[in-house]
Amino acid sequence: MNLHIFEADLESPRDSKAIVEILNSYASDPAGLGKPLSQEVMERLIPGLRGLPNRLVLLAESDGAPVGLAVCFFGYSTFHARPLLNIHDLAVLPGHRGKGVGQALLREIERRARAADCCRLTLEVQDDNRRARAIYERYGFTDFSVGDAATTRFLAKPLSGPVH
Repeated sequence: MNLHIFEADLESPRDSKAIVEILNSYASDPAGLGKPLSQEVMERLIPGLRGLPNRLVLLAESDGAPVGLAVCFFGYSTFHARPLLNIHDLAVLPGHRGKGVGQALLREIERRARAADCCRLTLEVQDDNRRARAIYERYGFTDFSVGDAATTRFLAKPLSGPVH
């Protein structure tokens, strides 16, 4: 397999289409949402990403065909006074899983994070997604805690409806 990882060009119709298709495949998987993205989300995705200066979107191609995606966002650690990089989505098309695509994306993410002087990589993973958790743990991700404090828990509060 000839694998190539590169930063997606959000102005490129080809790259934009690949991002939407791979993310939709991931959303449709039981490990994702278990259902496809809505048409509205698919239409807003690329323009929304274009408007975020802190984004890093990587595509993985095998023999010229898109097979994987990483959507990451730079943040800032106030405790370290340095940037950090959050892996928001890491997705590999079903027919290409288990072939090292996810690991190659993780290596490139880490390379770029180090080049940006990030103090750490972060991500969220569903507790029951054992396959993804195993990959992340093999790559060195662990539960996070600050000093002697208990493990940090990722929490969310959904906000729905129009913004006023």
